[in-house]
Amino acid sequence: MVILVDDESHVLSAGQQTLELADLEVIPCANAEEALAHVASDWPGVVITDVKMPRVDGFQLMAKLRKLDPDLPVVLVTGHGDISMAVQAIRDGAYDFIEKPYRGELLVDVARRAVEKRRLVVENRALRSELREQGDQPIIVGKSPAIARMRQVIANVADTDADVLILGETGTGKELVARSLHAQSSRCHKHFVALNCGAIPESLIESELFGHEPGAFTNAMKRRIGRFEHANGGTVFLDEIESMPMPLQVRLLRVLQERVIERLGSNDSIPVDVRIVTATKVDLRESVDSGTFREDLLYRLDVVRIDIPPLRKRIEDAPQLFEYFLNRACARFGRKAPTLAAEDIRTIMAQSWPGNVRELQNAAERFALGCYDPEPEMPGAPESGDRHMALPEQVEFFEKSLIVQELAHQKGNVKATYEALGLPRKTLYDKMKKYGINRSEFV
Repeated sequence: MVILVDDESHVLSAGQQTLELADLEVIPCANAEEALAHVASDWPGVVITDVKMPRVDGFQLMAKLRKLDPDLPVVLVTGHGDISMAVQAIRDGAYDFIEKPYRGELLVDVARRAVEKRRLVVENRALRSELREQGDQPIIVGKSPAIARMRQVIANVADTDADVLILGETGTGKELVARSLHAQSSRCHKHFVALNCGAIPESLIESELFGHEPGAFTNAMKRRIGRFEHANGGTVFLDEIESMPMPLQVRLLRVLQERVIERLGSNDSIPVDVRIVTATKVDLRESVDSGTFREDLLYRLDVVRIDIPPLRKRIEDAPQLFEYFLNRACARFGRKAPTLAAEDIRTIMAQSWPGNVRELQNAAERFALGCYDPEPEMPGAPESGDRHMALPEQVEFFEKSLIVQELAHQKGNVKATYEALGLPRKTLYDKMKKYGINRSEFV
């Protein structure tokens, strides 16, 4: 949306027509007072104003607008400009400076760039506000169809006692999904206890899970409460479940079936009320076939399955994830979070992110510190087949990603999407049909 301000009616009308032919929504104003009546601190548009106007000129209007919102892009237009005026305009905070007479293409180009910058600023503020509201609650960031479906599954099963198996590559956020299940359940006020089965020595994992009595083994000087008992009433998350030794798989199966445990060195059965969430990055069916995982345990764990897509399969979520981690990093480092430019977003979406969300988070932290230097990659996946896509396929992939990302940003608003992308309405609808994109998935 563009507020266009000029006290000359024929100039105002011509500018309005030029911008509207470029599919930009315009609010024409004959003076500064009219323009100010439309603007609030989070108004999503930009202002393009003539400098020479009666009562309140363009510089004075810009000063008033910047008091309302210092990040609001203001473009100054004048027929009496010179180099010193242009320099002064930029120093005073103008987004850009146009001298009359100007070409219509120049006006449209500046307006679109300003609108894009404003959109990013407003979205960044909304994300920061969401972070403050969520506090320490786990946040699953992204609006791709795959993530929307995953959120729905979590919402459907969170407040049940069904055990859950989470599948995903390294760095996709398996523990985050487990914490989200816990946070949305009635168990949220009890303990969430996480254990990486691959990080604990085999000689210690049994004691970690079930606890022990004094004298149960050498150096067992006092009673120890295990993870299951500590999590009573809450949730136990077992990551890398494929690494659990075979003898312990038998004991875990009993916990799953009967919800009782026995400490090492004790014959007493202790009932535990826990929900068990497990996660793996491998195909457990292959582990069963190779004899390293019990088939009956697999069936018992796999009551509800949640698949986390790798980042390359939901690349449209990458910019929003990057902004989320960037804001968190800047808050931790005590720095002001920068606004991502369109070029930054294109660079982020062009990466393959083999380390998934974890790798992207590290990149966002480097960006916050001013030392992010991405290696150029073609938009696509790190898999060998995707790296050899023909050029037309790569172009289509990138085009689809941009459309999906913008629809997600605009919450399914098609008008706002084609305006932000600079496309005619029919062209956007044609491309959505071509790529099988359904706007209802983003509402």
